[in-house]
Amino acid sequence: MSDDTEADAATQLEVWCAGEDWCPVTTTASLIGKKWHPVIIHRLLEQGPSGFNELKTYVDGISSKVLSSSLDDLEEKQIVDREIISEKPVRVQYSLTEHGQSLEPVIFSMRDWGLEHLTEPDEDESSVA
Repeated sequence: MSDDTEADAATQLEVWCAGEDWCPVTTTASLIGKKWHPVIIHRLLEQGPSGFNELKTYVDGISSKVLSSSLDDLEEKQIVDREIISEKPVRVQYSLTEHGQSLEPVIFSMRDWGLEHLTEPDEDESSVA
């Protein structure tokens, strides 16, 4: 396999679909459809590369265990890149890959839809306007 072919294969995302036909909506939903994934991607789009503790602060309400698992999953799906920074102490920085960056219009459309159609919930009310 040539270097170009290997590079192309490395950037291809796994396709998963319901039924017999390939479905881009199902595939995209499987990539970012977990509860915290879109929020993590959104925070990385807005804040840029971030350390684990920074992300935990930006993603209010997520546990360390769930954040770690979500970042591992997003890294495996080639949405997030994990870089070890050789400082004392050693730290890890997360950033979006090119594939992750390409989700910007999707994530920002989700944000914009929410701003237009949702209201902050009271304790006893639905959040759908």
